[in-house]
Amino acid sequence: MDEHSATENGVANGDGKTLRRGWTTGTCATAAARAACEALFTGHFPDPVTVTLPGGQMPAFALAWTDKGDGQEGQWAAAGVVKDAGDDPDVTHGALIRARVSRAEPGQGVVFRAGEGVGTVTRPGLPIPVGEPAINPVPRAMIRQAVEEAASLAGQAPDIVVEVSVENGEVLARRTMNARLGIIGGLSILGTTGIVVPYSCAAWIASIQRGIDVARAGGLTHVAACTGDLSEKAVTARYGFPEQALIDMGDFAGGTLKYLRGHPVPRLTLCGGFAKFGKLARGILDLHSKRGSVDLDWLADRMADLGATPELVSEARAGNTAAHVLGMATDAGLPLADRVAALARDAALGVLDGAPVEVEVLVTDRQGNIVGEAGWRGPVHSPNPR
Repeated sequence: MDEHSATENGVANGDGKTLRRGWTTGTCATAAARAACEALFTGHFPDPVTVTLPGGQMPAFALAWTDKGDGQEGQWAAAGVVKDAGDDPDVTHGALIRARVSRAEPGQGVVFRAGEGVGTVTRPGLPIPVGEPAINPVPRAMIRQAVEEAASLAGQAPDIVVEVSVENGEVLARRTMNARLGIIGGLSILGTTGIVVPYSCAAWIASIQRGIDVARAGGLTHVAACTGDLSEKAVTARYGFPEQALIDMGDFAGGTLKYLRGHPVPRLTLCGGFAKFGKLARGILDLHSKRGSVDLDWLADRMADLGATPELVSEARAGNTAAHVLGMATDAGLPLADRVAALARDAALGVLDGAPVEVEVLVTDRQGNIVGEAGWRGPVHSPNPR
């Protein structure tokens, strides 16, 4: 399979359009490392260079940059591949992923180093130990396999230092959750299949999971999962959380809660906007607007439960937005946001399914003010931590 045909194998989106698949940073780093190794062993760069993915696919990549020379460590070679993320809105799309290789001490095998734009792990809880380059386990295995294959073909020992770098990676990393996870200095080299599936949001969900892992490894007993910046500011103002206690849940309430079910933290604060938590209150776990609209009839029924007049209920059914309905309820003195918070908490506890996690919910308005809340409930009954 060549690079063109591989990237043309796409997936259909909700509109019936075919979206191109792309390549992970791990795959690009592997291709660069394989090309650089062959140049180190033979003096020639293969172009294009073919690599083997975990699923057995064998895409080929054109080299965007090559270099070689002599240094303090002896001879070295380097190659670069431009990442094509297909039609996925990936921050690393178009980035130049480089690998520089040189000889390691005999018997060391493959040694990984973080070059410019690749981060270093500084907190426990991630799949890579503290102090190591932020090159995840599957990309490490792919690079190691590529180095060993190149060494075997050249009749050489696979004792190689591989330094991975990403052009402009430190700047790009500011648009990721790396700093919060304790990955400092640049991006992570990621991937589990080697292929980017457009709009799969796998990277975001993986960041949520790693955030929970870091919090647990740090001994935190209370974390907050928030839908956005305003809700993060609201919960931080209330609790004074350290950064590692904040989980950027976005729209992935289901993914967050399901991971916590198997990796519990004693106390969980869910904080988010009224409209999004109005969906969670109905049992909708993907809070994105494309996955389900706000149900104004449902909100109107909840107002009726709280004693709204028939006239006000009719007005709510004809409302424009969730915020409009919330305003009606507030003007009438009805605690609609509290009711939504309580139902969202119940839905969250249902997903947690008996896991030792106590839950509270804070609901915010469009300005980030907390307008509704439901106190702690769950299988762990401990004093309110406020």
